[in-house]
Amino acid sequence: MTGAGDRVGRALRRAPRALYQDLWSAPVDPLPPQGAPGAPAWHPVLGMLLVLAAPLIAVWHVPDLVAHGAAVPAYAVLLVTLQAMAVLAGLWRPLYAWWASLVLMVVSVRIAESVSVPGDPFPWTGADTVLQSLALLLLSLRVRPRRSVLALAVTLAAGAVSGLPVPQGRSWSVGTGAAVAAAVVIGSALRALRVTRTQLVAQSGLTAEERSRRTLLEERTRIARELHDVVAHHMSVISIQAQVAPHLVENPSDELRENLTGIRENAVEALAELRRVLGVLRSEETGADGVRHAPQPTLDRLDELTGKVRTAGIHVDTETTGDRRPLAPGVELSAFRIVQEALSNVLRHAPGARARVEVGYQSAAVTVRVTNTAPAGPAAPSTGTGHGLLGMRERASMLGGDLSHGQLPGGGWEVVATLPLEDPA
Repeated sequence: MTGAGDRVGRALRRAPRALYQDLWSAPVDPLPPQGAPGAPAWHPVLGMLLVLAAPLIAVWHVPDLVAHGAAVPAYAVLLVTLQAMAVLAGLWRPLYAWWASLVLMVVSVRIAESVSVPGDPFPWTGADTVLQSLALLLLSLRVRPRRSVLALAVTLAAGAVSGLPVPQGRSWSVGTGAAVAAAVVIGSALRALRVTRTQLVAQSGLTAEERSRRTLLEERTRIARELHDVVAHHMSVISIQAQVAPHLVENPSDELRENLTGIRENAVEALAELRRVLGVLRSEETGADGVRHAPQPTLDRLDELTGKVRTAGIHVDTETTGDRRPLAPGVELSAFRIVQEALSNVLRHAPGARARVEVGYQSAAVTVRVTNTAPAGPAAPSTGTGHGLLGMRERASMLGGDLSHGQLPGGGWEVVATLPLEDPA
């Protein structure tokens, strides 16, 4: 019992500070800019409706503050004007606007009670109910439900106190409490919808970013699997040459034998480490062993590639400029894969188009350009990952090259890759 009493005591001591924070000092939710993800489309509409409705409510409220047949006093006009302005201020400062509307409502109740007759709503007039409901609605749109409920409780308490003592022959109007409570419920529901939409948009952005990152890693993994074969081939050649070299020299010295043996051992060890590190990449492949261990393609197989594309229904022209010569294995493989992916994109996205493949051999680089005309008809829905350009860019960047792509006049498309022939380092 003592522990429970202590907790109750601490809660009571913290209550004034909590109420002060919830109903005065704590900030309200900032509304996102219009057009931003999660921004409510109804907020500008609500603002326009309030601008139009506030003057009408004020005019409606004036007779409640004036005795029947009497002239309209200036204070009544000032009061209803301030009440309308307080509601409009709720679009920007809903917490302080609610306080201002609450104070003005209490003043209005006291004035209206002195001129009201039996049968009029009590203690709030119809205009007071509408104005206070709008103030609570705007507040509920921008604060947590707990704060909205506290504001509702304060509003009802202030309305009840302002109507005391109850005049003879008058009774409390239940509709007033129902109206302001409904405003809080609607506002809290709309706020929850806005918060949920904002979180959903943020989560969707994170999901798209994660998907893009995963796709990039998968593409790099695929490139690593292919280059593994190239590196493994060179390491194997080094090992074999180091083993054969002593037999090509008459009476090789012990020092030469020892160095060549060290070269071979280092090559074999490096090859084993390479296979161990990248073995998991190879184990994830699902192709047949014959396909997995087939020689990596080079530009010498470009005619074979274009022939398959022609069989699929795309007319392809090829042109080679410069002195055709063997390139480094990584450059040959990347150039071939870029052409292959670009032609695959033509097949998927430009049915009936004409394609052209240009390979230019230069002194320091090889340039690959794949273009196509506008498609002859609409393309079928793609079932691929949609990241072919990402893979081509990764291959070019890996070699220190550059890749550009874009639309051509007339509706065609082009992909241009420049791959340097020397190590960029």
